[in-house]
Amino acid sequence: MLAKRIIPCLDVYNEKVVKGVKFKNHKVIGDILSLAKKYSQDGADELVFYDITASIYNRSINKNWISQIAKIINIPFCVAGGIKSIDDASKILFLGAEKISINSPALENPNLITQLSKYFGKQCVVIGIDSWYNKKEKKYYVYKYTGDQKYTKITNWETSEWIKMVQKLGAGEIVLNMMNQDGVLNGYDLIQLKKMRKICKIPLIASGGAGCENHFYQIFNKDINVDGALAASVFHKNIINIQKLKNFLIKKNIEIRR
Repeated sequence: MLAKRIIPCLDVYNEKVVKGVKFKNHKVIGDILSLAKKYSQDGADELVFYDITASIYNRSINKNWISQIAKIINIPFCVAGGIKSIDDASKILFLGAEKISINSPALENPNLITQLSKYFGKQCVVIGIDSWYNKKEKKYYVYKYTGDQKYTKITNWETSEWIKMVQKLGAGEIVLNMMNQDGVLNGYDLIQLKKMRKICKIPLIASGGAGCENHFYQIFNKDINVDGALAASVFHKNIINIQKLKNFLIKKNIEIRR
């Protein structure tokens, strides 16, 4: 069994790390490099960096901080934001990122998933999915351009159908961002995760809602069994220490990297 992964998420806006609640009202948390170094030293297994407005404003990511991150941390990291071509992805991977992640660009051009997967290999291609639960319809829908609430739009895709599609197109991993839970610290959406885990045959990373150590255990145990947990607020606010979290999970018999 592969070890579960603890993955701090750093949302980037104007070259600073920010954090919102339910993808709204983002506030500055701190410096990209300082936080990346801290989480690496604290025991994170990977880091994910989302330039949250690159796709919205149709611009490329500032490459300077990517190359600097590669020099100061010794764990894998993934970069997302505005990646719309093989050339965009090549530049980021060349600078030291292990993976690239696409979200809205994949919704605009699904064939991009296949192009990237064939060129770089599936192991490099992560698909981010921003999923919102519609209480009236009792369905989960995919949203795009979620980095700025003025531009956020619902798509015609139900989350489950989009998960099936991206796997067919060549995705190597999925990060499921549960928008209803984002930043509220009351736990991951276990119902959604259990449903999506059944149809997701590639690594699945849960994102949105972590507030305590037990929330991580809930998604790693055999009932749901995701491959990794992505979280931001609990680490930014020092609610959870990564090494203490790992020790807690080890005592719960979860296979985790020490």
